[in-house]
Amino acid sequence: MKTERNILKMKKWTVQDRYGNMIYMTEERWNHILESRPELEPFLDEFLETIRTGRRRQDALIPNEYRYYKQFDELLPDNNHLVTVVIFKTRVDDAGNYVRNNFVVTGWAKSIILKR
Repeated sequence: MKTERNILKMKKWTVQDRYGNMIYMTEERWNHILESRPELEPFLDEFLETIRTGRRRQDALIPNEYRYYKQFDELLPDNNHLVTVVIFKTRVDDAGNYVRNNFVVTGWAKSIILKR
């Protein structure tokens, strides 16, 4: 069972995307990705780079969900892109102010054939 103390000790990586949004990924979410895709463990920096400089697409059914995509040749021969899913939300802080709360939900590697 997770306690509040353990949650506060958890690592968190924060990056800014190309559109100026601050987005974070927690150690818990990173471990979630690795549970089903342990081969991606060496690619933490590339996942963060996908958020920083990758292209994104808004989900048609969940308007506050975006998928970020970026090509990495290091993933070849099986895959060539990383995909990172980000949820955009706001929350109320202790002072009663609305603050952005944009976070990574999951991610994976994928083979994408680009249209020319």
